Amino acid sequence: MTAPLTRVFRSRSVDQTHAAAAALARGLRPGDVVALMGDLGAGKTRFVEGASRELGYEGRVRSPSFTLLNIYRGTRPIYHFDLYRWDRQTGELELEGWEEFFEGEGMSFIEWAQNLGPHLPRRSLVVRMTQPEDEHRILTVDATEPHHRAHLETLDLFRSGDEETE
Repeated sequence: MTAPLTRVFRSRSVDQTHAAAAALARGLRPGDVVALMGDLGAGKTRFVEGASRELGYEGRVRSPSFTLLNIYRGTRPIYHFDLYRWDRQTGELELEGWEEFFEGEGMSFIEWAQNLGPHLPRRSLVVRMTQPEDEHRILTVDATEPHHRAHLETLDLFRSGDEETE
């Protein structure tokens, strides 16, 4: 397996988080999975909102904490999963049905993707969001798929290592 290409972005506002998500969304293809990881309040839903706008959806983006999945109609279907309340032990059967989303014509965004453990699709674009200070978010993106890597390399918004963007 190829080592991931890692890029980092420091977001100082919701608008900057939206911009980073939109920039990444421009490189997505049907069947792509974006795995979002981070604590409560890290900005995962705002990230999905920014990506969804870029993908042509103008409606309300809400975290599907109780339903597990919201489907938005953009230029392609957008599958917004929230696995905060999902129990890996009792949810194993649900995974079989999710493959059609993960491999379909749309793009999947999975909040709390770490809860999938070994079931996380290997081809996922992984976005780790941390909040070291109340007003800042750090987005660390790991890309292993060739088209994700190629797109990430073109983005001036993201830099390698621990460099900061202003």
